[in-house]
Amino acid sequence: MSTLVHSVRLVDGGSVTDDAWVLFADGRVAAIGSGPSRPDADEVVDGGDGCLTPGFLDIHGHGGAGRSYDDGPEAIREARALHFAHGTTRAVISLVTAGIDDLAARVAMVAELAEADATILGSHLEGPFLDPAHRGAHDPGLLRAPDAASVDLLLEAGRGTIRQVTLAPELPGADDAIARFARAGVVVAVGHTDADAATARRAFDAGATVLTHAFNAMRGIHHRAPGPVVAALRDPRVTLEVVADGVHVDLDLVATLFTAAGQRIALVTDAMAAAGANDGAYELGGLAVTVTGGVARLDDGGAIAGSTLTQDEALRRVVAAGADLATAVGAVTSTPARAIGRPDLGTLAEGAIADAVLLDADLRVQRVWVAGRQI
Repeated sequence: MSTLVHSVRLVDGGSVTDDAWVLFADGRVAAIGSGPSRPDADEVVDGGDGCLTPGFLDIHGHGGAGRSYDDGPEAIREARALHFAHGTTRAVISLVTAGIDDLAARVAMVAELAEADATILGSHLEGPFLDPAHRGAHDPGLLRAPDAASVDLLLEAGRGTIRQVTLAPELPGADDAIARFARAGVVVAVGHTDADAATARRAFDAGATVLTHAFNAMRGIHHRAPGPVVAALRDPRVTLEVVADGVHVDLDLVATLFTAAGQRIALVTDAMAAAGANDGAYELGGLAVTVTGGVARLDDGGAIAGSTLTQDEALRRVVAAGADLATAVGAVTSTPARAIGRPDLGTLAEGAIADAVLLDADLRVQRVWVAGRQI
């Protein structure tokens, strides 16, 4: 089965090609071109002068459609269906803090799903190796410093499918944990931390390559104490996650981050169960959450408890804030793909997997393809 999508602005690889066409065949991008001369195909789609982009990747999200990823395979399936509809063709399944044995069981569950479904890229452990003072929406009673036995148990349970782990590098044992995870091919992210700039730089030198939801659950920027965000901005090895819902980070500041390091910004949803669902009462990691006006906060203390964001909405928000379209598209496609060691994804280069999103002039999703199949 082959599909030709024509009359689009192809946004890929940091550039925009007008009046473009892309041919999908056998699950791959078979050819790319522009202008009226186009190949034949079994199915022909007129793009209506919309934008065609690679499929979006979300490397940090916890659920949607009323379901949390921690709740098992059926919950993951339902939540992922919601995010598929908003252009997120592949995702890392983020798991919140839990007891080590419970977390290992969830990691093993995600490993089984990832082995059966290539659109699930593995798991992200957001906890339990976090600073209690910057815990956000994580149960403080379950937070702990990393130890070798716990790290090895999680790695064994993941069978090579743990993609990312967030930890606070100032915790006892963090240096050894960073080394253990990095040797196993796990991307280490600095987050939920009291680290200053020097501590963050030490973690990056030790092998950490991501900053988890920049600005949130960490020290901010002060003119005499720049903190981990500035350390990450100044290090070309580091990708900065940003939740661009206008709640986690002001959108003017998000646009400034794109100006400073646009090729290293990965837009993530950090979405919890209420994404694509109604306001009301929810639970995240065993903690009570109330969502009002699309903003999720803990009942106890009022901390932000994830978001109700989808990737297409994040894209629209940052473009409206002034970010360059091609760079913003990279932030939901190629940049997160590179951040987790999957540079084969997030691109529509010839020969690449044919994951694609057709957007209209307002950047709203019209069609989504996964491996050349419309879903």
